[in-house]
Amino acid sequence: MDIRKLQRTIVDALIDLKGKDIVVYNTEKLSDQFARVVIASGTSNRHTVALAENVKEMVKKAGGEVVSMEGRETGEWVLVDCGAAIVHVMQPQIRDYYNLEELWGAKRVNMKIDPEYALPSRSLRAKAAAAAAAGSNAEE
Repeated sequence: MDIRKLQRTIVDALIDLKGKDIVVYNTEKLSDQFARVVIASGTSNRHTVALAENVKEMVKKAGGEVVSMEGRETGEWVLVDCGAAIVHVMQPQIRDYYNLEELWGAKRVNMKIDPEYALPSRSLRAKAAAAAAAGSNAEE
């Protein structure tokens, strides 16, 4: 399966079940094992497992291969190995702690993802953090 079709199938599967903060990174120059890393957040353990299961089903339905799936037991961090793409579906606190964006985030793939589901760019996150800090200082 073409990598663009695979990443679109994965993102659509995540959006289908309301995955949050979805981001896709091009890892072709970082690893010869896979070309994309997709990271998304779920709102609960059941939600992360459901998101990962939906990715698995949709990729298979589209004719892609799912090599393995790990982490279903706890649902805090579920990894779906789709061959050319690795999908990490994580609880927000686990995602913040491991900060995979720092590891894999050198080259973000420019995809159309509804802003409701997409991870904001670094500049938008920085502006939001600055606004939040300014707001908390104004209350003091």
